Amino acid sequence: MRPVETIADFYRIKFNQQPSGQHNEATHINVFRLEDCLDQGTAPIQYSRRDYYKVSLIRGDNLYHYADKSIRVNGAALLFFNPQVPYNWEPRSDNQTGFFCIFRDAFMAEHMRGNLHELPMFRLGGRPAYLLDKAQDDIISKLFEKMLSEVNSDYIYKYDLLHSYLTELIHTALKFEPSHNLYQHPNAKSRTTAAFIELLERQFPIELPGQRFRLRSASDFARQLSVHVNHLNRSVRDTTGRTTTTHIAERLIGEATALLKHTDWNIAEISYCLGFDEPAHFSYFFKKHTLLTPSAFRTV
Repeated sequence: MRPVETIADFYRIKFNQQPSGQHNEATHINVFRLEDCLDQGTAPIQYSRRDYYKVSLIRGDNLYHYADKSIRVNGAALLFFNPQVPYNWEPRSDNQTGFFCIFRDAFMAEHMRGNLHELPMFRLGGRPAYLLDKAQDDIISKLFEKMLSEVNSDYIYKYDLLHSYLTELIHTALKFEPSHNLYQHPNAKSRTTAAFIELLERQFPIELPGQRFRLRSASDFARQLSVHVNHLNRSVRDTTGRTTTTHIAERLIGEATALLKHTDWNIAEISYCLGFDEPAHFSYFFKKHTLLTPSAFRTV
């Protein structure tokens, strides 16, 4: 499989340039009209993982490949792609139109209490495709038009608006009936990985100081899932391109930043909730991944 495509790779491949200076890579978001990108004459999208999220509204006759699933759509479809899963799409006609936006996890994490991976369209093993009728297409198109207009504006608070529009787009999609035309191909590794991610997410969010994150290692999860730890590690790595330990650490950091930002719990309480025996161990772990101590993060 091809290497993970980064934000910088996307701009180089599509536009032969790097992102505009107005976009911070960690909290990046941008919106495009599909026709403008197809006119670039670039090579077809390759089946690979990305290090960013993507939401696309595409009209036309297309075949989509997502992890171990494929779907053929002739019409309008809203698709949600997450960085853990490889994907691509094959145009089957010359009349593709629509929109898409790309963004990094940090862009949404700044404003939301939960995690994007908890949402059905981004959940590993979930259904990322929503087939749209004319009325639904109109609703989604108007949201993308607002986002496209805002991303090109000089409004000082435009990223707050973009977050609101993207959140509205996600929740509007959740009200639609997801497609049941996905063709599932048996894949034991994907099923094991989906079970691991679900079990990991089930421990969050932490809402009370006495609540504790208890499954902290790959061995803990393997015992809970009744699989050998080597099988779990291979499955997660082969399916997502990242190790089991990386998934656990990133989820812990995400919850730690949320607790530091949205609660008044002291560092020792947060350390206990996240399963650390000593606050010093938590501080070391947090600084290793964020380059800031928990106390310093709170003052930023």
